[in-house]
Amino acid sequence: MDNTKAHIKNYLEYCKSQKCLNEKTLKAYQIDLRQFSEQNPNINITEITSNILEQYITKLHQQYKPKTVKRKIASVKALFHYLDYKEIISHNPFNKILIHFREPVILPKTIPLHIVETFLSTIYKQRENAKTPYQRRNALRDIVVVELLFSTGMRISELCSLKVNDVNLYDGTILIYGKGSKERRIQIDNESVLNILTEYNEYFCSERQFCTNFFVNQSGKALSDQSVRRMINKYTSLASIEQHITPHMFRHTFATSLLEADVDIRYIQEMLGHSSINITEIYTHVTVAKQRNILATKHPRKDFSL
Repeated sequence: MDNTKAHIKNYLEYCKSQKCLNEKTLKAYQIDLRQFSEQNPNINITEITSNILEQYITKLHQQYKPKTVKRKIASVKALFHYLDYKEIISHNPFNKILIHFREPVILPKTIPLHIVETFLSTIYKQRENAKTPYQRRNALRDIVVVELLFSTGMRISELCSLKVNDVNLYDGTILIYGKGSKERRIQIDNESVLNILTEYNEYFCSERQFCTNFFVNQSGKALSDQSVRRMINKYTSLASIEQHITPHMFRHTFATSLLEADVDIRYIQEMLGHSSINITEIYTHVTVAKQRNILATKHPRKDFSL
């Protein structure tokens, strides 16, 4: 094992044991840092200069979109911060690099509410018309998955990692562990959603005997995000919905709907688990219906008599 790989391995162990980063983040770091080491195979990490880093960043820009480049740079930058902190390097080469590039603003894609209603109605009908107990139970689970995605705005990773003890049906709250192990609690106040949650919780007791996850498959193992995506594609097709729907679009729709209903953006930030209000503000660009209503009813031009 060469010098660079050894230091990367030690750093990843530090991230796991000391920083307590989750597996998904660790895997991303591992991929980014392996790529960096492969680009500079014959250089001792203590010999990495600002010029070498700048050349690497230039290559990244040639291969990836700005958002991916930003993440990969952050991974390498965090490594060098660790090396500097441990006094493995005498100076941090990132200190002499100015990194500033503008990411294109990509507006979040939402699902029109009438399509959300059609989508949910299709799953409920599938359950009602199920020919076997197996189909009926699967449809029940699918209903609860989609109801929770839409009712809480949680990420698909948060939903799939949800534990039985995180769902409190007595007071109707869901404890969500977000990015960086940040906790937030979301209230489920819709009676229909609470009822279907309770029903699912009772029917899937046997499948969860050997698994602490709230959502499980028929084998009693944790439901995967790939399974959720396949399920959503299935019902999109059954409902004859032309729009491509992803799990994350329910999160976008959750946030945009609340913003259009005049909910304070800081409450939405808290419910989404965003660390910064700047992240939540992306939704202010997509409330077209709200904007149209404001301009039609509040703009002084409406009172002109010409």
